[in-house]
Amino acid sequence: MRPRLVIGNKNYSSWSLRAWLLLREAGIDFDEVRVLLDTPEFHEQLRAYTSAGKVPVLVLDDCAVWDSLAIAETVAERWPETRLWPDDPAARAHARAISAEMHSGFAVLRDAMPMNCRAMGRKVALPDRLTADIDRVFAIWLDCQRRYGGQGWLFGRFSVADAMYAPVVLRFRTYGINLPDSASEYPARLLESKALQSWLADAESETEVIEADEKGQ
Repeated sequence: MRPRLVIGNKNYSSWSLRAWLLLREAGIDFDEVRVLLDTPEFHEQLRAYTSAGKVPVLVLDDCAVWDSLAIAETVAERWPETRLWPDDPAARAHARAISAEMHSGFAVLRDAMPMNCRAMGRKVALPDRLTADIDRVFAIWLDCQRRYGGQGWLFGRFSVADAMYAPVVLRFRTYGINLPDSASEYPARLLESKALQSWLADAESETEVIEADEKGQ
């Protein structure tokens, strides 16, 4: 049975993007199931797949895996030929560390700049705590480029880490965050991805609006 990936609205669901992009870039065929966020039906529809109450959910035969990082680890394990973690043990540990940091951190950035693919040129205030999150992202990208640079990806080829940082690239795009020249190569490479461009096209065609994620002017 083909894997099924349960996701939310493509315009807003940063967690869904991570799992979706990972599967697409890895060349794994899957069926996409979209449930609409912030609707009365959301939790009822999602209960058919998981009791966790959140997207994304990867359904493999009779096994459901939720949480984007758990999905990434499961995919890398189930399809080892995709080489979704770096081969070198030290680089692999580094990739896991920055993936986990994005997974559990950057709360100020997430709150101040909700993912909104359709919105362009929005502006938000940049208090010190938000600036610190942005600068930390830049530092991670630059360190990876310096240590593993190659073809624009964080670790020389597409990896789980790139899937984890893709929503931040889109957030910076939406809110017009000025990228220093030294940190501009990675977002440019990610935005060239055919898979990501497909996601953006689908997000543009969605009509649902979630007011809480329409921050900025």
